[in-house]
Amino acid sequence: MSDAQPNSRLQDGPHDEQPVDGATKGDMMTAKLYRLGHWSATKPWRVLGLWVVTAIVVVGAAAFFGHELEDSFDVPGLDSQRAVDLLRDAGADTAGITAQVVVTPTDAGASLTERGPAQRALIDLEAHIAGLANVRAVTPTAEAAQAGVVGSLISPNERIGLLRVQYPTVESLSADDLDNLEAAVDEFANSALQVEMGGELSFAFSEPEAGAGELIGVIAAVVILLAAFGSVIAMGLPIGVALFGLAIGVSSLSIVAYVVPIPTFAPQIATMVGLGVGIDYALFLITRHRELLASGHGVANAAGTAVSTAGTAVIFAGGTVIIAILGLGIAGVPFITAAGIATSVVVTTMVLGSLTLVPAFLGLVGHRIDRFSIRSTRSTSEVGRRWYSWGEHVTAHAWKYTIGVTAFLLLLTAPVLDLQLGFPDEGTLPESTSQRRAYDLVSEGFGPGTNGPLVIAVDLDRLDGDAETIVSQLVSSITADPGVAAATPQTIDIEAGVAAIIAIPTTSPQDEATTATIARLRSEVFPEVLTGTGVTAHVGGLNANFGDIADRVSERLPLLVVSVILLSFVLLTMVFRSVLVALKAALLNLLSIGASYGILVMVFQWGWGKELIGLETTIPIVSFIPMFMFAILFGLSMDYEVFLLSRVREHYVATGDNDRSVIEGLASTARVITSAALIMISVFLGFVVSEDPTTKMFGLGLATAIFVDASIVRMVLVPATMKLLGDRNWWLPAPLARWLPSIDVDGPPPVPAPVG
Repeated sequence: MSDAQPNSRLQDGPHDEQPVDGATKGDMMTAKLYRLGHWSATKPWRVLGLWVVTAIVVVGAAAFFGHELEDSFDVPGLDSQRAVDLLRDAGADTAGITAQVVVTPTDAGASLTERGPAQRALIDLEAHIAGLANVRAVTPTAEAAQAGVVGSLISPNERIGLLRVQYPTVESLSADDLDNLEAAVDEFANSALQVEMGGELSFAFSEPEAGAGELIGVIAAVVILLAAFGSVIAMGLPIGVALFGLAIGVSSLSIVAYVVPIPTFAPQIATMVGLGVGIDYALFLITRHRELLASGHGVANAAGTAVSTAGTAVIFAGGTVIIAILGLGIAGVPFITAAGIATSVVVTTMVLGSLTLVPAFLGLVGHRIDRFSIRSTRSTSEVGRRWYSWGEHVTAHAWKYTIGVTAFLLLLTAPVLDLQLGFPDEGTLPESTSQRRAYDLVSEGFGPGTNGPLVIAVDLDRLDGDAETIVSQLVSSITADPGVAAATPQTIDIEAGVAAIIAIPTTSPQDEATTATIARLRSEVFPEVLTGTGVTAHVGGLNANFGDIADRVSERLPLLVVSVILLSFVLLTMVFRSVLVALKAALLNLLSIGASYGILVMVFQWGWGKELIGLETTIPIVSFIPMFMFAILFGLSMDYEVFLLSRVREHYVATGDNDRSVIEGLASTARVITSAALIMISVFLGFVVSEDPTTKMFGLGLATAIFVDASIVRMVLVPATMKLLGDRNWWLPAPLARWLPSIDVDGPPPVPAPVG
């Protein structure tokens, strides 16, 4: 089509006013989607105006009235939560969170216990911090008093000082508290004293660096879309729609935070997923639209039919992502549920933008969508022929590929048997960060366990005996445990019925031995001392909290897996009218997700190639990442499954030839699926450059799973297994066929309609 056709951008001929045969024959949703796409293409300025007004309202409301995002690791039912609740109800200082300010003289011969510039600076720093807003106390020690430096810990070599700054619970704090402490540290760091800071306050309110991951993903998407579409305009549409939707979706999270407390890390996860799906969904719609234009349809009709066919798949795929992510609520961990809600809000925005903004832009550009082409149509057809040849090759060697690839994926999954859930401590951060330098100084001066003290809450409410005697016996037994370096009673409040004990482990926070120490205190030490006294003890602190969360996730993950698999099985059975196709999709998705878990273990736990991603030390797998990854990836994998199988079924319904339908379906979708996957992989890999190990883990895990799913599973295992199953692919028991509702995802090929 040339650009010279009069008004062809928005108006179709008299024979092109209604959706083509096949676009309205499925169900009411298909017809409504056609009308939505057609209306958006013929009234593009109205659609754009509505979205611009929405963006102004949402972004403006977020800027002026948005609720601050906050991290709360409260998880009802955990032993560590019971410790926090006891101390919080009693008003104990130890119920809150701490910051660690660490100092050392810059002069190699200086000592903090000797009068001089370093000691004077330390005393002034302590006094200044004690006067900051929301600071409850700076923990005093006997060693500090003897050294004449009140309120600080002094290392045996007298060169490292530690100020443990006590704050209230995280819910009553904000990023301003971290800013105030950082300003104090910067003010007192001088030629006499090196000052570093870390601890729980930094963990709770440190903002991850923004922009780098997104920028890398967008640049990669530009290159991939140019290669896929060969047109500058066609390349720009998916990226523009995705970025616009992302701005609205992420901005809305501060409004959602009025209803659900959104954690500070949620926008980064939502951005990672939203950017990928936003570009992918637009890519699928635009690809279908261009096919229709090439076959002779007018612009508005092509846009409407693209929305009624590929758009139905977008709704199904996006809905699966949303439902799977909302399924994180099964974990019973509020901050995981809230992060899932945040991600679902962004994905929903991307789906709505794809179904309305994309056809509106398509209506505006009309046949000029292929302007500024950088590739000939001949090269496009050549790509199609190569994929057709690949399909013939795979189906001709179906048994070999099925056995070989399945064995390979199982091999990649095997390291999951060594999966260790936990949480990386500040010792995993780059040495360029103050938190890492503070961690190293504390480890050097006081032992690694000082970086993660255990807060033990003793419930004296039903006490049968003398409180001080029982607490003293408990402290002695805790100190005698081989995993505890020291234990000190902090408070004994008879009136409130609570005592607090601080225990310092001998091992670092992320060490498995620390987890074992916590378990031993609960199962052996406490019962031995407290049985028959009416007293109970509970281990709190971030170490215990994250360990308990890991246990909760491990316990609930199988339930999430089963629930999501059953849901996807039912939906796929309805969509493709086949039991085996749905069952096979679920099993193959498990293979790709299992392989990604295995690779995370190899890189992050075993250290294979960790230097390639800038990881300085091995770390456990962050406790909530496997659950998040499963929910996100199972939903995303449905994108490729639906777009591939809908074309396969389309050809099968038309011809009845299973083998040829598999090859035709693969050849017609492989280029767009691989392009979409490359975009998603690039977006996720962009986040691997982050300094934060958790962000690296998310990025690498998601990118690996998408690569395995889109390349190995969809392009090899799916066609190979469908070849082996033959016509049995489409078997559906008659009673089930009558009972199940029908969902028309892509419909039969549209019949060309003339342009007036």
